[in-house]
Amino acid sequence: MAQMNLNDPTLKRALKAALGEAIQEQRELLREVFAEVLEDFALAEAIREGQQTKPATRAEVARVLQGKP
Repeated sequence: MAQMNLNDPTLKRALKAALGEAIQEQRELLREVFAEVLEDFALAEAIREGQQTKPATRAEVARVLQGKP
């Protein structure tokens, strides 16, 4: 089996074209994946911040959920 040269300009062009085509064809899937990743990062940050604060009471949580100050 022949060995491929990863520095071959033809191979690089073919890989770039294939990647570009895959991104165009799967745009919605890619958007969903990025959205999930961003949500995961935001949740992790919220958890880290929450670990630095005192626990909230049930009444405090209920008040916030009801939109009361």
